[in-house]
Amino acid sequence: MRPLALLLLLALTSLPALAAGSRTFEFSYQLLAGELPTGETVDIYLPLPAEHAGQRVVASSLQSNLPGEIGVEERHGNRYYRIHRPANINAPVQATLNWTVERSTVTAGSSDGASEGELARYLAPNSLVPVGHEILQPILAEIHEQRADDSPAATARAIYDWVVDNMEYKKVGSGWGNGDTFWACSERYGNCTDFHALFIALARSEGIPARFEIGFPVPLERPAGDIGGYHCWVQFYLPGQGWVPIDASEAAKHPEQRELLYGTHPADRVHFTTGRDLVLSEGSAAQPLNYFIYPYVEVGGKPWRVKLDTRFSYRELPPG
Repeated sequence: MRPLALLLLLALTSLPALAAGSRTFEFSYQLLAGELPTGETVDIYLPLPAEHAGQRVVASSLQSNLPGEIGVEERHGNRYYRIHRPANINAPVQATLNWTVERSTVTAGSSDGASEGELARYLAPNSLVPVGHEILQPILAEIHEQRADDSPAATARAIYDWVVDNMEYKKVGSGWGNGDTFWACSERYGNCTDFHALFIALARSEGIPARFEIGFPVPLERPAGDIGGYHCWVQFYLPGQGWVPIDASEAAKHPEQRELLYGTHPADRVHFTTGRDLVLSEGSAAQPLNYFIYPYVEVGGKPWRVKLDTRFSYRELPPG
């Protein structure tokens, strides 16, 4: 058998394994002790995993050296663990949050339905995700030429193909990683946030509701280990089908998974939060969070934009 044919066969036979089944794993989110300002109140917000048809938290342990409480962000229903340090305490803050998570493959229609208000929310622009902006028009013109017809389903598929074909996954220089549609349109490269900001902007401009989801990769090919950073993806809504999952950045990185990742999110991830421009508190109302996956800190009730030390890890559990 020719080498190219063998590679294609191996790629195709690996797709069912990626798409099938569910997994159970322990996931750990650690906030490591670091320097914080003294003499003022400190509030640290840590995201908690989402729960929906594709993901269930079956056990949890939330431990911190100072008292914490669970809260809910109102617009999208994201949950968080808030640690409060009073002004008269100068101790470092540490936390270890552990969960046992059951994660299933998510396919079209797997997610819950959507109300009119929810669909309207995912048609509206975000600060870095414009809708109907002139910068999108040349791209939309190409998409209109490439799509099979003008239906929402054909348009969504053409948007996905355009993003996968025209964006490059790389992390070079500065400017990438903010989920900035303007950056993606001009530079044509970035990480998952940039890929999916562009997809969402194009979809919403065509009247297709699309929502941003973020969490962490949980690799299928190894049973345990540390995780270097976040991953994000998208679900868009089609009448009659419901929410349809896609992962354009992974499709660009792994061309053999391109068809799989249009309509499927394998059980290789854990979902934490949804949406952009998030407001968790009065302090964040003036400066909403671009997205929420790492710790968000307020000092004296005002945002404190410093990255704290964290560690993320997982361990696969046997079935049952």
